[in-house]
Amino acid sequence: MSEPIGRLGESAAVHVWHGRARDTPDPADTALLDDVELRAAGARRAPLDARYAGAHAAVRRILADHYLGGSPAAIRFGRHRCLRCGDRTHGRPRVVVPATRLEFSLSRSGPYWLLAVTAGGQVGVDIEQRGECDIGSAAEVALSDDERAALRTAGDERDRQDIFFRAWTRKEAVLKAVGVGIVADLRRLDVRPAQHGPVLVEHAEPGHRGSWWTEEIPLGPGLFAALAREADRPGPVVLRRSDVSEPKEVTV
Repeated sequence: MSEPIGRLGESAAVHVWHGRARDTPDPADTALLDDVELRAAGARRAPLDARYAGAHAAVRRILADHYLGGSPAAIRFGRHRCLRCGDRTHGRPRVVVPATRLEFSLSRSGPYWLLAVTAGGQVGVDIEQRGECDIGSAAEVALSDDERAALRTAGDERDRQDIFFRAWTRKEAVLKAVGVGIVADLRRLDVRPAQHGPVLVEHAEPGHRGSWWTEEIPLGPGLFAALAREADRPGPVVLRRSDVSEPKEVTV
C-alpha cells in the first residue's frame, strides 16, 4: 500500500525499514538494478556482491511499492550537491525519477541493511554489527575527548563496545544526514554516547550549522543502529521490517 508523500511530509514522520540480504545472488534482485549498481555489485567478492544487490533491490521495491508507485527498476537515483564542495558525485542520495520530495538514507553492515524514508527533510542512518575490533585505536581517530573519557570509565569490554558503537553509529547517521560522510573530523562531533535515548547534536560545516536529533533504532542483539534527523522535524519514527506489512511505532 502506498504512503501519501504529502502526509508523510506534513507529519515529519520517518519510516525506518530493515532487513537481511541473501548471501547468494538472486536474479530477481539484479534485474532491478541500474548500470551503476550492477558495476558496484560486480566489483565485490561473494557474498558481498549478493548482499549489495539484495539491499539495493530492497530499497527499490520499498520506494516503489510503498511510496512512489510504478516499477522498482524505473527509479533513477542521483545525488544532492555536497555541502562542502558542491559536487554531485558524493552528496546525499536522492530520487531523480520520478520527481518527488521523498528523501532516504541507506546503510549496510554484513548481510543487514537499514533504510530511512521521509519527505521534505534530511535523514541519515547507520547500522553496525557488534564484533571484534581494536576499540582503543579506533577511539583515537573517531571519538572526542569527552567520548574517550566515557569509554575509559566503562565497566567492562561489552560496555566499552556499547559506548563505542553508539558513538560511531550516531556520528555516521549525522554526517550522512548532513551529506558530507566521514570525510569530516569525527573527533569534532560529540554525540554523548554515554546517554541513552534521543540526543541533540550540533554539527557545523563551513557556512552552515545544524542541530540534529539522534536516536537508537532497536534491532536486536548484536546490532547497533542510529537515526539522525533535523531537530525542527520531531515527527514519529516508525520501524518496519521489509517482510512485514504492519508497522510498529518505536520512538518519538
